[in-house]
Amino acid sequence: MRGFDCDIVVSGGGIAGLTAACVFGEAGFEVVCVDPAPPVTERDAEGSDLRTTAFLQPARTLLEGAGLWARLAPHAAPLQVMRIVDAGGAEPEPRIVKEFDAADISAEPFGWNLPNWLLRREMLARLAELDRVSFRPGVAAERLFTREGEARVGLSDGTRLTCQLVIAADGRASPMRAAAGVPVKTTRYGQKALAFAVTHPIPHENVSTEIHRTGGPFTLVPLPDYRGLPSSAIVWMERGPEAMRLKALPEAEFEAEMNARSCLLFGPLKLASRRTIWPIISQVAERMAAERVALVAEAAHVVPPIGAQGLNMSLGDMRVLLDLARAAPERLGDRAMLDTYHRRRHGEVTLRVAGIDLLNRTSMVAARPLRDARAMGLNAIYSLAPVRRTLMQMGLGAR
Repeated sequence: MRGFDCDIVVSGGGIAGLTAACVFGEAGFEVVCVDPAPPVTERDAEGSDLRTTAFLQPARTLLEGAGLWARLAPHAAPLQVMRIVDAGGAEPEPRIVKEFDAADISAEPFGWNLPNWLLRREMLARLAELDRVSFRPGVAAERLFTREGEARVGLSDGTRLTCQLVIAADGRASPMRAAAGVPVKTTRYGQKALAFAVTHPIPHENVSTEIHRTGGPFTLVPLPDYRGLPSSAIVWMERGPEAMRLKALPEAEFEAEMNARSCLLFGPLKLASRRTIWPIISQVAERMAAERVALVAEAAHVVPPIGAQGLNMSLGDMRVLLDLARAAPERLGDRAMLDTYHRRRHGEVTLRVAGIDLLNRTSMVAARPLRDARAMGLNAIYSLAPVRRTLMQMGLGAR
C-alpha cells in the first residue's frame, strides 16, 4: 500500500458496495467499506429491503470469483422463462402472452433471483471471511480530497483514510460523486414502485412474468417457496398518487386490486410481507470517474426496474474496474486507469439507460390506441426469431 491506510475505500454498503468489497478483497486489495446505516439482514425486520435482485448470466462469473456464488446459489430461484403479457384492453385480462425461453440461446437460465435482505446477509458473511476487507457499518464517507497521487476520505466518526482509489457505490444521491464534482442528468417519471412478496396456489415454474396495462409493469419474479407455498416477489409500478393510494389500502382491499392487476395468472395472490414503496427515476452521471474516484452502480446510473438491468449494469462496472486493477495494480486509481474505465463503460451505460427509458415510457401509456400499438409491437418482435434472440442476448449484457 506504500504508506496508504488501504488500497480502496468503498463508499456504500448496499448490494453494489458489498459486492465491490468482496470482489476487490478477494483479488488481494486492502479494502475499507463504509455505510451510514447498518444493513438489515432479516426478512421481516423493520427497514428490510423487500426488493429482489436478478443476477443475469454474466454476473455469475464475477460472483464466483469473489467467493459469493457458493453462498448465494442455495437461496436462488432460477429465471428460465421471461413472460411478457399485454393486458391493455378494455378489461384487465391477458390479450397477448409471449414467452422468451433461455433455452433458445443458452443451456443456463437467464439468471437467478434473490431477495435483497438475504443478499446483504450472505455478503456480510463472506466479508467476515476476507482478511483484507474491513466493513464499518454506521460510518459514512463525508469528505473527499484528491490529488494526483492519492485520495483522502473523511469519515463521520472523525477519522480519515488515505487510499489510491475511492469506489463510490453510495447511491443515486452519492455524497462522493457530489464531492468529486461530477454532474448528473435526472429524468423523473412521476412513478413509484410498490415492492412486496406474495404466495400463490399455481407454481411459477421459474417463469418471470411482466404484465403491461397502464402506469408501468406489474412484475412477478420467482422466489423459493415460502411456508410451503409457491412464492414470488412483485414490483408494481404506478403513477405516484395511485401507488400511494394502493399502499394505504387495507390488506383485503389491496389484495383485491392486486389480483385484478395480476390477471390471476397464478391464482389468487396473498400478501406474504409488508408493502414498501420506491421512487422511479432514470439518472446518468456525466462521467464514470473523477480524480481517484470511480463511480459504480446508482452513483453512476439509475434505471427503472425493467429487465433486471440495474444491478447487472453495476456488476459490469465492477468487471471492468477489476480487469484494469489486475492488469496494472501499481497504477490503481491513476488518471489513465480511470479514463479507460470511463471510456469502456459510459457509452454502453448511456445506451442502456436510454433503452430502458423508452421501455418504461411505453409501459406507462394509458390511451387505448397507444396500448394497442404496444401490443402490436410485442407481437411483431416475437414473430421474428432472429430479432427475438438478439434482444434476449442484449438483455443478458451481450454486445
